[in-house]
Amino acid sequence: MSLTKYIFVTGGVTSSLGKGIISASLAKLLQARGYSVTIQKLDPYINVDPGTLNPYEHGECYVTEDGAETDLDLGHYERFINLPTSQANNVTTGRIYQNVINKERKGDYLGKTVQVIPHITDEIKRNIKLLGKKSNFDVVITEIGGTVGDIESLPYIEAVRQLKWDLGSQNSLFIHLTLVPYLSASGELKTKPTQHSVKVMLENGIQPDVLVLRTEHPLTSDVKKKVAQFCNVDIESVVKSIDVATIYEVPLLMKEEKLDVTVLRKLGLPENEEPKLEKWTQFINRLKNPKKEITIGLVGKYVELPDSYKSIMESFVHAGSINECKVNIKSIHSEKITDSNVSNKLEGIQGIIVAPGFGQRGVEGKISAVKYARENNIPFLGICLGMQCAVIEFARNVLKLSDADSAEMSRTTKNPVIDLMEEQKGVTEKGGTMRLGNYPCEIKSDSKVFEAYQTDKINERHRHRYEFNNDYLNKFEKAGMLATGHNPDTGLVEIVEIAEHRWFVGVQFHPEYKSTVVNPHPLFVNFVKEICNG
Repeated sequence: MSLTKYIFVTGGVTSSLGKGIISASLAKLLQARGYSVTIQKLDPYINVDPGTLNPYEHGECYVTEDGAETDLDLGHYERFINLPTSQANNVTTGRIYQNVINKERKGDYLGKTVQVIPHITDEIKRNIKLLGKKSNFDVVITEIGGTVGDIESLPYIEAVRQLKWDLGSQNSLFIHLTLVPYLSASGELKTKPTQHSVKVMLENGIQPDVLVLRTEHPLTSDVKKKVAQFCNVDIESVVKSIDVATIYEVPLLMKEEKLDVTVLRKLGLPENEEPKLEKWTQFINRLKNPKKEITIGLVGKYVELPDSYKSIMESFVHAGSINECKVNIKSIHSEKITDSNVSNKLEGIQGIIVAPGFGQRGVEGKISAVKYARENNIPFLGICLGMQCAVIEFARNVLKLSDADSAEMSRTTKNPVIDLMEEQKGVTEKGGTMRLGNYPCEIKSDSKVFEAYQTDKINERHRHRYEFNNDYLNKFEKAGMLATGHNPDTGLVEIVEIAEHRWFVGVQFHPEYKSTVVNPHPLFVNFVKEICNG
């Protein structure tokens, strides 16, 4: 008998219904009842990971502590359950096929014809079960990307169908998320799309155990009864997921719908005590009842798609709540900013964050935004490329090195104040070859970041190839831009500050990846606090 219970979350009717949020909400409720839980994402695309994908294609690339470039849903998982994920929590079709092909080349299948069934499906099952064995989790929730019926998802659906048979009915459970649309012309909620979606599941050999119905309008008992009757589930297993003001209300909504109770009963697990959600509820109350309101300008080059900066956006939600402040984010495309229009573009902004990114497009606009923040004493936070832009701006306008640039943007600059990292100089492949994951940083005690962290030793996640050029460090520090954080092993400058500025911080790492509801990131908290007190 399996010690770990497995829950599989699928989606139907349409994409973007929120499988990740439902998975994270259920995990939060089970965790609050005393169970150890983790969440895994199975992605049907053939890229080995999203590291080489344009943010416009797939949104933010989320980085785990162990240096995996993963789907942005893993960010939701961590923000909800306040536990780090790893490479094992994100599996793609590309990685599955890569593993199988590598085994075939080594001769592991010698004499066999390698096929989708059983070899690909067996590799999928191995990856799912591996996560449960790794840390002896009580429950592993596996979200299957895409929509049931998609060609790309079929091997995953078949693999989890087999896995339910392998594990036994009391050790596995299927949750199917669908849409119940409202037709304004007839004034009706329509259940037919859900019925068809469940029919597709049945055609693939899977009977959903629980149905979660996304809706913009309350579901009547008649609608629930109809769905239960025509989809072969008991009425307690039909769960309403109505639209809410913030994703962080979904766990409370699922608690009202008793999703956790239904799941535990079907898995044969004791309900234990009621979920302990006091801190979560306090967070929601502060979020919905702010005492102040501020506007921060986010300067980036992927602003058309909000998911491109998902972790940054959510970090400001967390920091706003703890400061009892509503943080409005005004997204400003860096390609549209110039030295001549920057004051108009940033008018009414009380704080500026320059976002991470890669490549030359839009960089000059970011540099103009940095200059505006520095010269007008506006609180500023630069992340990764944002920090590098701060360094370039300071070099050009304070050190008077007019051609100062990053070697990423200009191969011919005589003043590469940002240069390619030594260990990156022989790298030719793009996928998974950056400086990735958790690295230590030592902070100087007389700094803004020390005030935020309240410690001189931190660990933060990275995703970059270029770094501050230490050949220029003395010049910068003499002119007032101080290196207040260093990697103790390599001497890499991790943090820069302008001491005389009200609040001007640039960080080479990505603090947004570590901010959660329970533990808002101290840099964002301190940044928002400074603006609120201004």
